Formats: sequence, structure tokens, C-alpha cells
Amino acid sequence: MHQDTIGTVMITQEEINAKAAEIGQQIEKDFAGEEVVLIGILRGAVLWMGDIMKNVNLDMVIDFMAVSSYGASTKSSGVVKINKDLDTNISGKNVIIVEDIVDSGTTLNYLKAYLQNHDAKCVKICTLLDKPEGRRVDIDVDYIGFTVDDRFIVGYGLDFDQKYRNLPYITYLEQE
Repeated sequence: MHQDTIGTVMITQEEINAKAAEIGQQIEKDFAGEEVVLIGILRGAVLWMGDIMKNVNLDMVIDFMAVSSYGASTKSSGVVKINKDLDTNISGKNVIIVEDIVDSGTTLNYLKAYLQNHDAKCVKICTLLDKPEGRRVDIDVDYIGFTVDDRFIVGYGLDFDQKYRNLPYITYLEQE
């Protein structure tokens, strides 16, 4: 039986709150006087999206998408399946994809193109965590909370087998 071992706290809830306030101010500057559509990528981005929403004082619409990538466990196939699509018409709108972590970039690259094909005015990406060591696709991330090393990150919405999402901080699983 495999026993999960949690590492030390990497990023505290206080640090996350401060970063959400900072990014919220930047979004307000970038879209002053305009409406934005925040699209949270389920399930991991829920907590981060709530933090971003509380810190953006603009007209806002929110929606969610659920996506999955299929392929071998060690290598992304690049195939992305949309399990829950938008309920909102984004034509002519400023869209910000809110994600928990950018790793390979494959899914976000696909989603950005998908949303641009729905005639969004612009599509930006806001992530809590960026893991550049895992990048397989070159993708621009507009708003980055924190950059992390190549570890299996959990907490604050990120999970391992649906566990640890509720941790109020970012940590990692120790490799045994």
C-alpha cells in the first residue's frame, strides 16, 4: 500500500492572498472600464478563481470548463477532450482562462485556440502556479502567481487522486 507523504509548505495562504490582490490590480489596469469573462478550469482552479474574482473590481461574467487530456501517462498525446463546455457566449469579449497550474502547456494551448475560434476579443491566461520545466508547448501565460519546481504539487485546489485539494496552502508529495 502506497502511503502519501506531504512535504513542507511551499506557499502559504497569506502569500496566495497577496498575489491574488496583486494580479487583480493588474487585470483591472489591463481591462479598465471593460467587462471580463473569467473561465475557471475545473476542478483545480476553483479556489484560485474565487481569490481572483474578489480582487477584480470590473464588470465580470464567470463560467467554467472541464477538460481532460488523454495519452500515455508519461507522455502527453496532445489530444484534449472538453467534458464541460461554456454556457456563456464569448464573442467579442475579453476572456481570462483561470488555471491552477501550467505544466506541459498542451491543454491551455488547445483551450486558448478553441476560445479564440469562438471570436473572443482577447484570450489571456491566469495561473496560480507555473511549472516551466514541464513545458512541451510554447505558451504565453499573462498572469502568474508563483513559479514552482518540477514536483508533484498538491493543495489549494490541486489534488492527487482527489485528495489534498482542501489544503489551505501549496505543498508537494514526497517521492518514495
